[in-house]
Amino acid sequence: MKTKNTIVLLSIVTCLASLRPVHAENPQEAVEGSFVSAAATVQRQLDESLSELGTLRGWIAGEKIQLNRRLNELEDELVKVRLEYQKASRLLDSHTLDLNNLRNEIKSRQEEAAYLSNLLSEYIRNFEARLHIAEIQRYREQLDAAKLASENSNLSGQEIYRQQVALVEVSVERLYDALGGARFDGTAVVASGLVKPGTFVLIGPVAFFRSEDGQDIGTAEQRLGSLEPTVISFENSGDTVAAAQVITTARGNFPLDPTLGSAHKIESVRETLWEHIRKGGPVMIPILALGCAALSVAFYKWIAVFSLRNPSQERIQALLNAVARHDKEDIRREVNAIDGPIGKMLVSGIEHLNEPHELIEEVMYETVLATRLKLHGMLPFIAISASSAPLLGLLGTVTGIINTFKLITVFGTGDVKSLSGGISEALITTEFGLIIAVPSLLLHAFLSRKVRGVLVQMEKVAVAFINQIRKTTYDDSVLVNDAESKTALRETLQTGF
Repeated sequence: MKTKNTIVLLSIVTCLASLRPVHAENPQEAVEGSFVSAAATVQRQLDESLSELGTLRGWIAGEKIQLNRRLNELEDELVKVRLEYQKASRLLDSHTLDLNNLRNEIKSRQEEAAYLSNLLSEYIRNFEARLHIAEIQRYREQLDAAKLASENSNLSGQEIYRQQVALVEVSVERLYDALGGARFDGTAVVASGLVKPGTFVLIGPVAFFRSEDGQDIGTAEQRLGSLEPTVISFENSGDTVAAAQVITTARGNFPLDPTLGSAHKIESVRETLWEHIRKGGPVMIPILALGCAALSVAFYKWIAVFSLRNPSQERIQALLNAVARHDKEDIRREVNAIDGPIGKMLVSGIEHLNEPHELIEEVMYETVLATRLKLHGMLPFIAISASSAPLLGLLGTVTGIINTFKLITVFGTGDVKSLSGGISEALITTEFGLIIAVPSLLLHAFLSRKVRGVLVQMEKVAVAFINQIRKTTYDDSVLVNDAESKTALRETLQTGF
């Protein structure tokens, strides 16, 4: 409809454009003639346009049918293509999912294979570690094949697993053999240090060995730093005969060691006192010398101090009573009965009874000072020994550690046995330093206390004697003041210390 109106409008415009101005005599007629002519022209063009429009519509209708048919064909083809695309897409998604599942499955299988490989490798290591030293020779070939299989690039994964599984089968067979005991040939290091061939008998964790010549029979054990089993001979000859019978005939009494070889190891590390001292190194010489000197001095002072006799209180009181009575004979008799440094001190006091009290006190105090010097003599040496012994032990510790570091520089830290010498020197010197220091300190404290007791007793008796003299007045008629009497009294009463 829109096309039709457009054609009519164009026709009218064309007709109006074709009109020419007509100059007529009658303007009204001229105008009417012009409109009639224009209407006819427009009608003719309209008919032509309508005819052309009908033709065009017919052509459009024919083309539209073909286009609709082509469109339907294309739509049908599009539907088919979409169906094929959806089918291909579903197939691709299915293949992608299958591929992802397959990748996950492969990854899972690879992880399982790696886990099994690690598990088998760990099993091989544990199997070798739990084998008796005598069995390593027996399974050496299978162990080497299983351990080196994973490092051999020429073997496939299946072959590697086959080698490792073969060792697992061997370990299972070993369990069956271990139920009733196993006997096999091998070599071992005997007591002479030679490697001899012979026969092993393994029952549980215990292995016996008998050399081919029958001269060496004992338990097979592992020694540190040795890859060969070592034969430990029996101490009892009866055990040797029983073990030989078990090895040769598979019958008889089984000499079992309940400690599984620990008894031999403990026995091997036992040492005498002299061997223990020698491990301390050269520092042990001054330590032992200091200890012997301190012990000798302490023993001497012990005898000297305990040989001193303190007078009883009754004896001192009797002397004081005699002094109070001015009885010369009683004074001589009582002083003669008192021994030791107290008696010596009283003798010096009695010799000066006719002197002033201050002089008597000074004379007796002089005796106390002399006695103190004698009693305290050599005690400082014991104290010095008590304080010096740990320092000497520390010196030995330092030298031992230095030797240990020297050995570490040469041998490294792998061989612990080579480092034991320096460690033993460091610990033994400290041990003996403390062994000497502690008794020396205790002896010094005990002897010092005993000496203080003797000196306190002397001071106590001296104070009592001076106080008694101050309470008593002496004159020349009652004093022993002549030279001969003093000399006789001194020779009679004086006692040495």
